Amino acid sequence: MWNSTDGDERARAHLLLLRAAAVELGVPASEIWVEHEPGGRPLLGGAGRGLQVSVSHARRALAVALCDGAPVGVDVEPLRGLSGAALAGKWLAPAEARWVQELPRPRQALGFLWLWTQKEAVGKALGLGLRDGGMSRLVALPEDWPPAGDGTVVLRPLPGDPTLLSGAALADGGRLVLGAAVRRDGAVGHRVEVRRVELPDPG
Repeated sequence: MWNSTDGDERARAHLLLLRAAAVELGVPASEIWVEHEPGGRPLLGGAGRGLQVSVSHARRALAVALCDGAPVGVDVEPLRGLSGAALAGKWLAPAEARWVQELPRPRQALGFLWLWTQKEAVGKALGLGLRDGGMSRLVALPEDWPPAGDGTVVLRPLPGDPTLLSGAALADGGRLVLGAAVRRDGAVGHRVEVRRVELPDPG
């Protein structure tokens, strides 16, 4: 679930997490609170206990992922004028970099962020972030390109690890790229809904 913001991304991300969990569980947000593991990973208490969550915030963008019973990760990035080919050559594995570099130039930034957000999400699902070789973890290259932008993420297994699945989607009219990941057996081809959750006016 996602929303946009004009400032104070951390506080708004906290609010989005509570609101998203309340919507998903059908309980008042006042019955849920946020705790943190020693490494900073968010946990839900109260009525949200047991629901696995992940939070991401970027400039003017927020996202949360929720999963019942399996570690989950999410990352959000605004689509912007990056040098996708150069960044791919610096940070991605050769096959991934080649895929980005072979895209039409206007699509290279999107291609880079499509893979980057998934790697970030996988790292969060593992509880590692991008430490311990996070950028070297391969994610599945898209079967269809450009993305449909239909508001769903199709999770596909990482090459060499069928227990880790990731995917990405466009949101906010194509202005945001959201990567999602989950550690779970038997979820191949599973579709994850991407939707906006309204937040109260900060004023």
